[in-house]
Formats: sequence, structure tokens, C-alpha cells
Amino acid sequence: MTEHNDDLTRLADLVKDAKIALLTTVNDEGHLHSRPLGLQQDDFDGELWFLTQDPSSKVDEIRANPQVNVAFDSGKGWVSLAGTASIEHNSAKVDELWTPSASAWFPEGREDPTIALVHVKGISAEIWSTDDPKVVVLFKLTKAALTGGQPDIGENKAFGL
Repeated sequence: MTEHNDDLTRLADLVKDAKIALLTTVNDEGHLHSRPLGLQQDDFDGELWFLTQDPSSKVDEIRANPQVNVAFDSGKGWVSLAGTASIEHNSAKVDELWTPSASAWFPEGREDPTIALVHVKGISAEIWSTDDPKVVVLFKLTKAALTGGQPDIGENKAFGL
């Protein structure tokens, strides 16, 4: 159980350092559709929250098929989180997650009637993490490409939440 707790702690650290995520949904033709969304939280407990507009294509896609993937780069590694999403209208949660940068997307502010929340409950995750600075990671990748080897750029793990 300790290893699983360590994995969850590492995942939470990667989420905390990320700013933008790619949310992937499935459209009505069965095709994957990804778009960037700002992460709205500092702490990760297995769930992610995003501000969005309702109506929108992503909201329609989530309502039709709640299976989603969220991927991001934290600067210390990468995360791919599979889960189920729902659309919520909760003004208290909007107030909790609101940041000054959200105003750019919602000109009417927190009272904008189109504000909705995408709530993702994680099911499984895959992480690639490193404690090396980016320049070292780039060097290892370049060296591997030139020499034909495989770079050791950190830890890669997949696990359930």
C-alpha cells in the first residue's frame, strides 16, 4: 500500500505544478477531441475541476459520453489521467475556484450565466516524472537520438486511483 500512496503523492505533486491541461472528450462521431483548459486547483485528491461555458461542444460531448482523458506537463513530468466527467452548476464551487485569469474567459465575471464546471473523477493515471532540470532531460533525449540508445529521463508508472 505504501508504494501506491507514494504514486498518489507523486501524481498530486505533478498536478500541483501544472497550469494547463488538455481535456480529451469523444465527439458524436466517436472521434477524440482535445482542447486546453486551465487547471483551477492546487490540491489533487483524485478529482479535477475546470471552469467552462455551457453551452459548448465539450459540454455536449461530456454529457453524451463521460469518458475523458486529461493530460498535462508540470515542468517536472507528464500526466495522463483517465476518468469520468460531469457538468455541474455550483456557484459556491465557482467562487472557490475563481481566479483573476478566469475573467478573460467570462467577461461578466462570476455571475456569468454560462459558467459551468467540468468535474473529472480520476480512474487511472500514467505518470512520467523526473527530478532533472529540463536542460538535462533535453540533453539525455538528444544524446539518445544521436547514439541510438534509450534515454533514462525518469520514472514511468501506470496505476489505478
